[in-house]
Amino acid sequence: MSEYSKPIPQPTPLSEPFFQGAKRHELVVMRCRSCGRHRLAERAACSECWSDEYEWVKASGRGRIYSYVVMHQRLHPGFEDVIPYNVAVIDLEEGPRMVSNVVGCRNDQLRVGLRVEAVFDDITPDVTLVRFQPVAGD
Repeated sequence: MSEYSKPIPQPTPLSEPFFQGAKRHELVVMRCRSCGRHRLAERAACSECWSDEYEWVKASGRGRIYSYVVMHQRLHPGFEDVIPYNVAVIDLEEGPRMVSNVVGCRNDQLRVGLRVEAVFDDITPDVTLVRFQPVAGD
């Protein structure tokens, strides 16, 4: 594994289980114990019922592209070798929207509604990023 030169996310106590799941190559999300709504780790309380009781559950890892942009500007030196690259908002099957990248296809093949599935990028021995790739045959 070569040295990773891009910014590395710093887990918070609230998001640590998400990153531990990614390290196991599992996409995990929070599920409200009161109403069952799924969410990502940036919210301590459920946006549906405002309960702060939750559990971590394994997600399917599948979703669709809700929106995306192709970046042509270098905002950080670590991205120099991948310009242009995409940043996509993924609607997970469980409901939450997640910002990530789509890999395994050219940027001009991306489209809103494209079915995608999670893949895991072990960028360091301690950090794994969740990315998405198109579902075969879509």
